[in-house]
Amino acid sequence: MIILRSLASAFLMYSRIPMPQVEWKEENRRYALCFFPIIGAVIGVLILLWRYLCSLLDFGAIITGVVSVIIPVMVTGGIHIDGFCDVIDAKSSFGDREKKLSIMSDAHIGSFAAIYLAVYLLLQTAVYSEIRDMKTVAVTALGFVLSRSLSGIGAVCFKSAKNDGTLQSFVKPAHRKITLSVLVVIAVITAVFTAYISLVSGVLAIVGALFCFLLYRISAYKNFGGITGDTAGWFLQICELATAVMALVGEKIMGVILI
Repeated sequence: MIILRSLASAFLMYSRIPMPQVEWKEENRRYALCFFPIIGAVIGVLILLWRYLCSLLDFGAIITGVVSVIIPVMVTGGIHIDGFCDVIDAKSSFGDREKKLSIMSDAHIGSFAAIYLAVYLLLQTAVYSEIRDMKTVAVTALGFVLSRSLSGIGAVCFKSAKNDGTLQSFVKPAHRKITLSVLVVIAVITAVFTAYISLVSGVLAIVGALFCFLLYRISAYKNFGGITGDTAGWFLQICELATAVMALVGEKIMGVILI
């Protein structure tokens, strides 16, 4: 039952998918991070189904790309975009560590976050609109699983910038060895399948995700002294965009080679 309650806790916090309500206590969040990648799998499946529907109905590139961008937001409720915006505002302040952490706690969105978010969504829409091969779509879909696996690994392994907060409410009660083992296995299996589906696009997407993971640690430690729930959201958004971009680059490379 603890496993099922942990699953429900993960989905209740990080998605808008209906789940049975569970009591908010540490015991029910012991293995919650293990199920974080499953939310990414749900997003990936929905994107694959949408792209298949688009091919059947011959939808244009714009509506295909726009809805592909909307799907993750609808599933997650925008919780990770909120973290992305908070980090952008904090880093754009060029203040000291304490000021940046204070800005991230502010519920309001600043002008820099609004600008960067608009650029991010436009770029993401453009990338999804350019993808033609369903294998590339599958690689991009697996990126939502890989990004959440890496995020969970970071949550368990990286230093925290604060002793409280949403992320710590899942990290502190976690069974760290089991959680880390499960997330590493999921990440490895996802990476293998990604490369198997499309070698060039898959390998490039994996490299992009690992680069973002390294950048995440460097940036979080430098700017905030560790990670927070907001920095985790920032990482997810950057990683998912990077995997899509790299997958698209791989598709274009193969297109040139096969001409």
